[in-house]
Parts: sequence; structure tokens; C-alpha cells
Amino acid sequence: MKHKGKTLRVQYSKYGNGQNAILLNYASNGQSYAVASVALDEPLRPDEVAIKNYSENEGILKSLLKAGIIATPHRFISSGFVQIPICKIQKP
Repeated sequence: MKHKGKTLRVQYSKYGNGQNAILLNYASNGQSYAVASVALDEPLRPDEVAIKNYSENEGILKSLLKAGIIATPHRFISSGFVQIPICKIQKP
């Protein structure tokens, strides 16, 4: 996938609480670029992921949608001063 002109490889993982995690690594060397998701205290369904689309990750939601990694957010969860988009994960 592409984000801010960089070619990235998507890696799927799980947080300690069992929620889905999306990690992004540089395609050229495999080094870590960003964690595109966030773990929440609220329960999520097994096919959902919470996207960190703020701070250093601003714009990551649009890039993930364009790449077909996630579906359009179907709900939002408040966390502090931000709204966390909750999406269905579309991994192959």
C-alpha cells in the first residue's frame, strides 16, 4: 500500500487483549513505519479494527481504505479528545 508517498507492507497481528492490530513496514527493507491501529478498552468484534487516524498517523484511514485493507468506518468510539474509527478488516 502507499501512504504519504511511501510504499508499505501490511502486517496483521493481535494486541494482548485479542483485538486486531495493523502494522505497517517499509516495503524496501521491512523496518517498522507505523502502527495503524489502536487497542481499546471497549470490546470489538473479531472482524473489526480500531484505526489510529490522529497525531503522527493522520491520514492513515484514507490510505488504508484506498488500499482495500479496511472497509469504511461503520461506527466511532470516543477516546479522550478523538473519535476512533471502527472498521471491518478486509485482509486477504
